[in-house]
Amino acid sequence: MKIEEIIQTQFICSNHKAIVNLRYTSNYFSNIHNNFMLEFDVTMPQFNILRILRGAKKPLNINSVKEKMIDKSPNTTRIMDKLVVKKLINRFHCESDRRIVFIEINNGGLQLLSQIDEKMISTEFFTNNLSEEEADTLSSLLDKMRG
Repeated sequence: MKIEEIIQTQFICSNHKAIVNLRYTSNYFSNIHNNFMLEFDVTMPQFNILRILRGAKKPLNINSVKEKMIDKSPNTTRIMDKLVVKKLINRFHCESDRRIVFIEINNGGLQLLSQIDEKMISTEFFTNNLSEEEADTLSSLLDKMRG
């Protein structure tokens, strides 16, 4: 269904329509992702932190993680606290400067991400409407929009 039909409005120009469509679609997928993550007892910000740590392949300080987050959050430390309680990440202080805190993903976090990845790949709603080429084109256009 087209965006103008969904929200029942007319747009002043194509750029305005594209931005509204992008925001609407972003919220649409956020809701889907949030519901998807409920099965694994993690939130999207927690999932994002786990993916950042897995990709780093080494411990990172908290500020490095904050910089890489998709959704910038002032609650990053609290989100990490919850991951520590869930035994998905480890936190430790720098030996040379105790004020610096490092975090790293542990085996529990890696196993959870593997389960999520497996389920995500097999779940059609993430990929069923776009071909690989269309998905690449969309990504390129979104990159272009950000300048």
